[in-house]
Amino acid sequence: MEWARAKSRTPYGELGSDLRAGVCVPGASSGALSVVDGSIGRMTDTTTFDWRPFLLRWSGEWADSLADGETRGKNDEAARRARWLGFPPASEERIAAMEERLGRRMPPSYREFLKVSDGWRHAGGFVSLLAGAEDARWHNDESGHADMFEEDQDADADPEEQREADIWQRIWRCGLQLDVESDITYVLMDPEDVDEDGEWAVYTWASWRAAPPERYANFLAFMRDMNREFHSLQAHRRDGEPVFANDTTRELDALVEEARLEALRGGWEQAVKTLDEARGYGRPRAAGLGDQIRRLLGETSLVSYDGLVTDPQYAPELLPLLVAAHAAHSYRDDSSLRFHLRGADDDLVSRAYATLDQVRNGTYRYTVAGPFGEAVERARELARWGDSDEAWRMLRNALPLWEPLGPDHLAPLGWVADPVLGPLLTPERGRELLSTPRGGQTGEAPRPPVALDPGGLAWLAEPNPGNNRTSYRFVLVEGVEPEELPGRLADGDGTVLNEPMTFWEARSRSLDSKREFSSYDDRALMAVGRAGNGWSFAFDGDPAPFGRQRFVSPAAAAGAGTRAVVVWSGLRTGHGEPYFHLSVARDGAEQYAFTYADGEVRSSGEIPKALDPSRFFGDLEDGAEVERSLLEAVTAEFGVHLPRHAIVNGRLHTFTTRSWTRPPRDGETYAVIRVG
Repeated sequence: MEWARAKSRTPYGELGSDLRAGVCVPGASSGALSVVDGSIGRMTDTTTFDWRPFLLRWSGEWADSLADGETRGKNDEAARRARWLGFPPASEERIAAMEERLGRRMPPSYREFLKVSDGWRHAGGFVSLLAGAEDARWHNDESGHADMFEEDQDADADPEEQREADIWQRIWRCGLQLDVESDITYVLMDPEDVDEDGEWAVYTWASWRAAPPERYANFLAFMRDMNREFHSLQAHRRDGEPVFANDTTRELDALVEEARLEALRGGWEQAVKTLDEARGYGRPRAAGLGDQIRRLLGETSLVSYDGLVTDPQYAPELLPLLVAAHAAHSYRDDSSLRFHLRGADDDLVSRAYATLDQVRNGTYRYTVAGPFGEAVERARELARWGDSDEAWRMLRNALPLWEPLGPDHLAPLGWVADPVLGPLLTPERGRELLSTPRGGQTGEAPRPPVALDPGGLAWLAEPNPGNNRTSYRFVLVEGVEPEELPGRLADGDGTVLNEPMTFWEARSRSLDSKREFSSYDDRALMAVGRAGNGWSFAFDGDPAPFGRQRFVSPAAAAGAGTRAVVVWSGLRTGHGEPYFHLSVARDGAEQYAFTYADGEVRSSGEIPKALDPSRFFGDLEDGAEVERSLLEAVTAEFGVHLPRHAIVNGRLHTFTTRSWTRPPRDGETYAVIRVG
């Protein structure tokens, strides 16, 4: 037989025929892939891999994993005694005969495997016999899955879903079936998914797993994963069974310990790769350590810390994280929390639910002993008044002083659940923390942190589709602390600051408790903090509609004994006429002000040249650019800024001001709605 001709045909006809006619179509090259060989940690490619040491180690570890006195079949008992899960090697003639029968040359890694063992027993936990040269055969959709997949395919599937469905239908019709005996698990090699080295991709699927087909770049990658699956299943033995220990587990456990130290030195990227490899083998510690890294990178799903959260030694740091993630996704159904607390004693379960209440109420407070704990307290004080960048610098600079609670603790984590400190975390800052040497280890420190706040006020003019901020108002007061602002801007109960929360949480709570609504009443819910250079701010990111006729600037009341600045902008509202107001007061009296509304400017007092409205309102075709110029001028005139990260992403104290509109005059009508 001419080999060139054999390569151009499949058992179902010429390549390129229609897939739905039941034949194969060419697949795209997927590229060569390197894999880990039998010696943990080394890399090699499929053409140089030495199968025999890998298979011998696997066989020996399988034989040693069997309990004494366990009843086994004749073949398994013979394999245990021989310490060999394989079969005699296939000769070149036998492999050639197989290729003649199938009409295709086998991929290199499968060919080399057959030369060492003509088939394999117990490939992972669910394939009890893997095909050798005689048993490998084209599947030809004997199971009927191709037709089933085609019938179930969504008519509205997007191109990517359509592509995946077509690939899987092709595999059922054209795949080379390698599973001979299995727990309803299919193993199919795809002759049309071929890389530059001639390797075929391997796909596995089991209906009981309720998961999409899994793809492996080649047969070697598949066998490596089956070896990992064997190890993972053995690692999770029932109580009373012998510990699963061998050369592989000892090598992996040593690598886990080295990865832990490397992570503490700041080498988290290499550490997480090693931990993920060991996790695949089911090694204890690997998942708990790796989850700590993942959480600081911003991942919250499938992060459970693998038993550490119920360990009293580590619960103070990890339990709040687990509880906070549950609170964010549970929608008040707390039954699933106990699943993550299995194995915990009653005291720890009670502690978890108490922490859950604190997290939901925004009152959880992260505390830790020692110098790092002192830095945490200083950072919280900075963060609660909006200085996110300085708060982060405080935490990061104290990291070398942090001490782990035990050998499985990689970084301070409980602060992420703190309602004031948690918003400081971003993926970039998580990487920065992980790159900082700590816990008694030394290494190269990362570059100085990058500030998240741009400074000034101009960022308010930037597009912000996520927050949908098109109008806002704020008050700046010089020489007073933020906690003093309610006394200047509010009456009665409004002079008490709320606990730090997001603006939208504060808005929701405010509306829940509000029982009277007036068409003339405009009491602003405002977040407060420090605006730099001795100034404090009160900010409203979702103001009521601007009414020039009834508006009364709070600048004079806020500026008693000092200076105050009021800005109200709606130059990008998207509905109605654009508007902008600026007023400045000193010692309780308004010095100057201007308002742009209805296409005209009205002003009073002696306005500084830098803020002269004639410089800005000549052309409003680009409202954002006019707004930016105005905000830059206010920044330069008063040397102030608003903290973007704290306002948009953080939690700040809030309070409700007195009304920004005057009372109705004689003859003016208004509506009042009372609820409850």
